[in-house]
Formats: sequence, structure tokens, C-alpha cells
Amino acid sequence: MTALTLDNETARRLFLDRHALSAPVGCQSPDDLSSLIRRIGFVQIDSVNAVERAHHMILFSRAPAYERGWLDELHQDRRDIFEHWTHDASLLPMEFYPHWHHRFKKAKERLKHPNWQKRIGEDPQKTIRKVRARIRKDGEVSTRHFDDKGAGGWWGWGPSKTALEFLWRAGELAIARRDGFEKVYDLAERVIPDELRKRRPTRRQTVDWACETALDRLGFATPTELAKFLDLIEIAEAKDWAKRAARRGEIVEVAVTGADGSHRHAFAPADIEERIAKLPSPHEGLRFLSPFDPAIRERRRAQRLFGFDYTIEIFVPEKKRKYGYYVLPLMEGDRFIGRADLKVHREEDRLEVKGFWPENGVKMTKTRIAATQDALADLARFTGVSRIEGAVPSRRAKAS
Repeated sequence: MTALTLDNETARRLFLDRHALSAPVGCQSPDDLSSLIRRIGFVQIDSVNAVERAHHMILFSRAPAYERGWLDELHQDRRDIFEHWTHDASLLPMEFYPHWHHRFKKAKERLKHPNWQKRIGEDPQKTIRKVRARIRKDGEVSTRHFDDKGAGGWWGWGPSKTALEFLWRAGELAIARRDGFEKVYDLAERVIPDELRKRRPTRRQTVDWACETALDRLGFATPTELAKFLDLIEIAEAKDWAKRAARRGEIVEVAVTGADGSHRHAFAPADIEERIAKLPSPHEGLRFLSPFDPAIRERRRAQRLFGFDYTIEIFVPEKKRKYGYYVLPLMEGDRFIGRADLKVHREEDRLEVKGFWPENGVKMTKTRIAATQDALADLARFTGVSRIEGAVPSRRAKAS
């Protein structure tokens, strides 16, 4: 049977629709925000605040009316979401929690790793018992409640901080809330609803769920992309699932056309043609995305699908950076048209545009310049500053 071919424009539209980037989302309440997080699957957390923290930026780029306090309400008051690891620290729908038991089981083996043993000290179990007893007696704690601070590398983890992280990653503790950006830990039984905490899906059930969840939120994917979406299962498990799902007629093979005209085989839900027929027209407005946005997390996929070559240069020495420290992609409709090196100076009430680069072949027309300036103004308002300064793109800007 010949695989269905998705032309590049259709593939981009489907992918962006699944990532809630086809058009601005009407988000007017915490309930709407909860639905948005379920739609995209996870929201990555990151501490860098050069412009705005990743989790807030990811949500704002989809929902212009988003308010930061709603996220705190969902996390610490309503317990609609929980914090744990995917490929990185993320906020996830609470109903996902039972499947994390497999990750907890694997994390318990980590205490044997030399890095953990070095940080937790000569008697790991004693340190863990001490921390566990402290939390059980006093309730919520953070690292500031312990005096044994670490020094040097590995984020300065001392024995108690290492024990806290171990117990959290192993599922005994949960993140009750964030104080500023500092984790506040408590017993999982006080944070996670009992019904979800005690449920134990089999490995097969979790593999099936993880693949179905990923495919629904990606639109189409290879087994590797399915496994990487939540980083909860192995690639071999995703390949096995794809074979079983194809035999059952639940998925079909598709040939996805890349930006360069090449084709890459992937899998899609069996109703892929119906989903394509219902796709909305691309939103023509401009918006900046977080460097940690899920739509560009897989850099090679972003390059194949959009022809957008993007790298976060935070960890690149300044003299070796091609663009800048914190460069945000600029999206117009269903394509990336440029990138800007931005920095918010909150005490000075200004958003600095340190550099702007249109993508090759993109002309900065009068209309596009105005839309870019509007996107900068929207971002400035969201970050709480009123002035924009620096290299605002002009009609003289040329593609490199």
C-alpha cells in the first residue's frame, strides 16, 4: 500500500495546529489554561529570565490573554498539573501522573551513580531518612531549610538537596509549588490525589498511552519522535507499538515532505485525512516563540519541516555566538521569518532589541515591519516594560 504523501505546507499546518500555534487560543480563565496545557501535553520550565521564563513565554505565545497567576493556581491550589521530568523539567496534566511510576522506579537506581553518591555523602540512607523525617514532621521544605549547602559544580548540591531531589525523582516527594523559582517539596501523598498516586499502569499500558499521547499532539511522527515526546519510553518500545498499531489499523504510514522537497516516512492517526480537512487557515499574525518552545525542541525536525536552522547559544562562548545569548524565533503564519536577540531590563523599564535577522529570502516590507513592531510591543507589555530600544527592524534590513 502506497503511503499517503503530506506536502510541506499541509505538514506544517498540521504540526502547528497540534501545537496550538495555528491561531491565538482564547484563554480567559484557569480552566481554559488547563485545557491548553492538556492540548500541548507539557510546558517546559526553565530558569533563564533574559526576556521571560520559558513556561510563561510558551503559554503567552499561544494565548495572548494568559495571566501568570493562573499557572500557580493550577499547580499549587487546584492540583490540575504536576511538575516532573520529561526531556527536562516540565509541568504536566495531573492525569498523566500514574504513568510516571515507571520513571520513579528507574530513578531509584540513580542513587548508585557516583555523582549522586559523591553529593549525598558516605551514608546515603541516613541522609535520606533525616530529610524524610523532617518533611513528614514539618511539611513543605526547600533547600533553604537545610544548612549543608554544596559547593562547586552540579549546581552546588549538598547532601540534603541531593536527598530531596532523589526522593522527588523517585516519586516519594512532589513539588508542592515554586517560591519564586525555588522548588518547595512535600510528601507526594499530600500533593497528588490518592487515586492517581496509587494507580499502577503496566509497562505495556504506559507504552501504548505514551505513543498515542505523543502522536495526537504531533500529528505525525517517527517512533523516535514518539519516544522523545515525553521521554518516558524507549525507542524500541515505540517501534513495537507502531507495528502493533499499524496491524490494528489505528495508524497509517505517511511520507512527509520537508522544506527542501525531500520525504521522510512517519506514522499518523488513521483518520489523518479527516484531520487535514478540518485544519484552519494559518494565522497571519507575527509572534515570538520561546527558545524552549515544544514546536522547535527537536532542532532537526524544525529544520526538516520549516527549513529553520536554530540553536540556543546560551552555553556558547560569547565570541563564538552566531546570533546572541537569548534569541527568539519569529513566526509568521506557518513559517519562521526571522529571529531577534532580546533582553528585558525590568529596572530600566525597557525591552532591548540587540539584533534582528530576517531568514534568507524574507523581505522586510512595510507591512511586515509594522507587524514585527506590534509583536515586540505585545511582548514588552507581557514582560511588564513600556519602552522598546535597539535595532528595531527597518525596511533597510536585508536577508543574510
